[in-house]
Amino acid sequence: MSLYGFLALSNHPVARFARRGRRALTHFSIPAPRVVVRSMLGVYLLLREGHYFLARVFVCEPLFKAYCTRYGQRLTTGVFVHWIQGKGDILLGNDVSFDGKISIRFAMRFADRPALVVGDRTGISHACSFTIGKRITIGSDCRIAGDVHMFDSSGHPSDAVKRAAGAPPETDDVKPIVIHDHVWIGRRVLIFPGVTIGQGSIISAGSVVLADVAPYTVVAGNPARKIATLSSPQPPIPTPT
Repeated sequence: MSLYGFLALSNHPVARFARRGRRALTHFSIPAPRVVVRSMLGVYLLLREGHYFLARVFVCEPLFKAYCTRYGQRLTTGVFVHWIQGKGDILLGNDVSFDGKISIRFAMRFADRPALVVGDRTGISHACSFTIGKRITIGSDCRIAGDVHMFDSSGHPSDAVKRAAGAPPETDDVKPIVIHDHVWIGRRVLIFPGVTIGQGSIISAGSVVLADVAPYTVVAGNPARKIATLSSPQPPIPTPT
């Protein structure tokens, strides 16, 4: 029997003593007077927020801006350095937020400068990924939850022989994605090549979007299907002069 097995299973006094000692260490704790631990917590939170602030302002945001071809005012990121591969254009409007850690992968095989375009006041959350052979365009005032994946290319040809030979997909199979303004995309959504999502629409969490979504529509499921229609904003009534 191994030493571990002896200590875990044996009824020998030494083994029993060792098990009692382990249980005592596992459940050991010290008193935590509130006046002391609250002060400790305050100091810890202050140091943590200071560390995150310095990392974001002096490391993460500058490195992301270095990747961008153009960015507007008040671009913010989280405290991660985004994972960006390949060469392409990142074009961002004003007040854009790239929170958490986001993956952007460019493939220059299909366009001279593949591009990710994001409009004003759009927020993109942690663990989202974008695979771009030609172009992914996201409008203004969009909300994209975490773990959303968009790709304008599947990465492999549909023909089995070409796929086995390691050939790239056909150029015609790489189709840009367009997300119009005021779209809300829920967590863990997949958006396939060539999809256009109309203004004001909502994509429910976990949906797989294979086809275009009409404006002011709620879709859900795999594949995503229409489940509701939203009322579109009415234009203001002109005031008589």
